[in-house]
Amino acid sequence: MSERFVTRAAAEADLLAAAAFIAERMPQSDDRSEAISAVVPRFLARGEVDLAAGLADTVDDPHVRDRLLIAVAAKCAELDDDEYAMQIADAIEEYGLQSQAREAIALIKAGKGDLQKAREIAAEVLHPDEVLAGIAVKQAESGDEDAATETLASIDYPSSSAAALMAMAAMRLAKDDHLKAAEYLESAASLGLEIEHEEERIRVLTDIGNAFIDAKRGDKAIETFERARVFAEELDNVHRDALIAAIAQGLMRAGSVDLADRTLDAVADKTQIANTLLGFAREYWRRDEKDEALEALDEAYEVLRSQKDTETRDSKAKYVLFGSIAAQFAGFEKGERAIEIAEAIDDHDYSMSALSQVAQVLTARGSDEQAEQAMRAIGEPYDRMIAMIGMSDAAKRESRDELAITLLNDAVELAEEVPQLTARANAVIEAAKRLRALRQDARASETASAALGFIADIRGESSRAIALANLSDLQENADTPLPESDAEALRQILAQNRM
Repeated sequence: MSERFVTRAAAEADLLAAAAFIAERMPQSDDRSEAISAVVPRFLARGEVDLAAGLADTVDDPHVRDRLLIAVAAKCAELDDDEYAMQIADAIEEYGLQSQAREAIALIKAGKGDLQKAREIAAEVLHPDEVLAGIAVKQAESGDEDAATETLASIDYPSSSAAALMAMAAMRLAKDDHLKAAEYLESAASLGLEIEHEEERIRVLTDIGNAFIDAKRGDKAIETFERARVFAEELDNVHRDALIAAIAQGLMRAGSVDLADRTLDAVADKTQIANTLLGFAREYWRRDEKDEALEALDEAYEVLRSQKDTETRDSKAKYVLFGSIAAQFAGFEKGERAIEIAEAIDDHDYSMSALSQVAQVLTARGSDEQAEQAMRAIGEPYDRMIAMIGMSDAAKRESRDELAITLLNDAVELAEEVPQLTARANAVIEAAKRLRALRQDARASETASAALGFIADIRGESSRAIALANLSDLQENADTPLPESDAEALRQILAQNRM
């Protein structure tokens, strides 16, 4: 691999170029593919498609290479360089992925209103139904209902037609045209019944049922959910319980508590039962039925806690759900209970994650003392840093900028206690990005400089390149000069690298 795309001079002036400089000089490996995958999307965001294409083409892993080239082709289509987009698509080796690239280009053309070009490219796609659906949606958006109907009729796969009709319904709902939205959804439901694959048919009907709720047609929602339930109860595979649970939640949202409860009775897996009860609790709370909400949430926790290891199909899903239940207790003004549940999770990592979620919810609710209690229960400095950053996000969403800034500064101060250099650097970078968003430019620059110092100590080339790519998000563009101290630190980092 003799050709190099990034010079040392370019790398010394631009953090993203520095990341690419390191990545392209690495020997072929999964780590190199990961590093190139971190820089290519960022060059595309800058519009540097030639450089992105060149770097993508140096990846030995054909699947990673082709995926990156699909992204390049899509960017070219966004920039209306259709000829280059098709050239990139043609360079993709795997035939199915090559077709996906053409599909992505055609969908972008449809979204931009160039329907003729979209149809031309669709003719070269293995399964053009998704493109035709995109064209139909664009036609409906522009008010050409007849053309949209004609395009929908040309689609072979009913799932694609149903998805297009749901998108068209969503556009109508955005304009408060509930009547027309419901008409689209009725057509989508009819098509959904024609889907041959059982699980997909059930999922599509469930999605349509939820869309009917948004269209304020609870009667149609219940009718659609009931159709989906009949199909789901006939299943005899691992997907059955999850699908029935989703239908039960839909029925609750549609306003039929009795049907929702009866549907939930058909679910055997306790994780799915608990997840559905969590959904019920949220719906009760939305209706301001707080006692019922807390009762349902308590039941969700007890059901999940009663699940034995021999009954557990997916331990990860179970632990994640414990965290969601804990966070919901915090949302329901039960902070102490939330912390107690999070701390009781058997798996340490999931327990820390749950405490972080709880701390964020409590921050959003203004329960700062309890939020700090949850955060202090997190033992590892890195996990506590991530929690603080999340709490800062929650504070910012509530327009509590002063608290958000304080939390970010506290997180940065904690960085020196994080032993893992890569984790330390990336957490500090995330803090710097948020400080910049809070208009703390001087502090953001100071924090970014600290991150650069941490990156210099990272030994792995891939981790170093990815961290530099992440840090480059703070540099406005390649022409923005780095402070001299940062430029010198970057030169020292590059000096560690192979030529």
